[in-house]
Amino acid sequence: MTKSGFTTTQVHADRQLNTPEDGAVHTPSTNSVLFEYKDAQDIVDVFQGKKAGHVYSRSSSGSVVALANQVNALEQGNGAVCFATGMAALSSTFLALFKHGDHLIVSQYLFGNTRSLMNTLIDLGIQISFVDVTSLQDIKEAYQPNTRAIFTETVANPVTQVADIQAIGRYCHERGVMLIVDNTMTPPPVFQACDAGVSLIVCSLTKYVGGHGNALGGAVIDTGLYDWQSFDNIKPAYRVADTSQWGLTQIKKKGLRDLGATLAPEAAHKLAVGMETMGLRIPRSCDNAKHLATFLDNHPKVSNVFYPGLADHPQHFIAREQMRCGYGAILSIDLANDIDPIAFLNQLKLIICATHLGDNRTLALPVASTIFYESGEQERQKMGISDSMIRISVGIEDIDDIIADFSQALDAM
Repeated sequence: MTKSGFTTTQVHADRQLNTPEDGAVHTPSTNSVLFEYKDAQDIVDVFQGKKAGHVYSRSSSGSVVALANQVNALEQGNGAVCFATGMAALSSTFLALFKHGDHLIVSQYLFGNTRSLMNTLIDLGIQISFVDVTSLQDIKEAYQPNTRAIFTETVANPVTQVADIQAIGRYCHERGVMLIVDNTMTPPPVFQACDAGVSLIVCSLTKYVGGHGNALGGAVIDTGLYDWQSFDNIKPAYRVADTSQWGLTQIKKKGLRDLGATLAPEAAHKLAVGMETMGLRIPRSCDNAKHLATFLDNHPKVSNVFYPGLADHPQHFIAREQMRCGYGAILSIDLANDIDPIAFLNQLKLIICATHLGDNRTLALPVASTIFYESGEQERQKMGISDSMIRISVGIEDIDDIIADFSQALDAM
């Protein structure tokens, strides 16, 4: 497996990492809620963590564990836990690990729902400093003695600010704090977070991993690079013999088990099958996005294009260094001042107006009036979001057809 190429590894991961029954090449959907033990001591040992097994599908099932194994291999991690959604993975991880009085340094460019979660953590007594993560100096100035972690997305949604993960990773190592990265926008093969010193990777499996818009899911992956023995918040009951598993054990127990955001076995099966074509889908989408960004950047009815693959993007050179397979497939545009974004979107024939990312189909939606509406005008301005901004998730269609649709819609304005 380690000597195979990315796509070969993904196509054969299920049957090689797991043991599907009866010669199946995909792990089947295990829909049983409960699991029988002929020897009562076995269920005791599983409950106490002395042996692996399933006791109740809210905590684990064969289907979900199989997917977690594949996600962990994808990110080259030390272990993974899957959840019902990406937001469930985020909220469960933060609520499991951090407590009243802890301080976190967090990107000021977070996606709207994630920013809302951070505000909830503030209400619970966790201190948060929102900073410009494109500036390492701003991160350093925000550090406090009670800082527990730094959290950022690799590429911000929707204005595509790019954090220098490698520089932040080195700083976190110096300080002995955790680096948590949301890698939803740039999963492998685009970006390998473990190579940049990331401690925990959080992602929505719904997006590029699944790819087909037919199943929700999320995951947290421990890279094995953080020393959990230095983290005082680990409960005594979870300080097991294998110190590298302390963090994931607490996330499983206090996050997944207690909060109950369980990934359904059927969804796990769909996501696992979707993973097989990542090596084909993602490069295609990234290549399409670069061509579309170039076209829009030269169109007179588009005032700004936000895409890391353009040479004039503020973090273009950081993106070029960090990303191995294109520059991602998300871009945003500001329409010229006299163009109504709703009228423009209504002119599109092929492109779908929908709130989603990482789909095989190209999607677009007005940002300020939808996913960032609750943020308010002042907060949107700080994030660089204009009233005319359109976010585009570029799919795998033929690029000539994508460009033709945008061209005719802009010409109609």
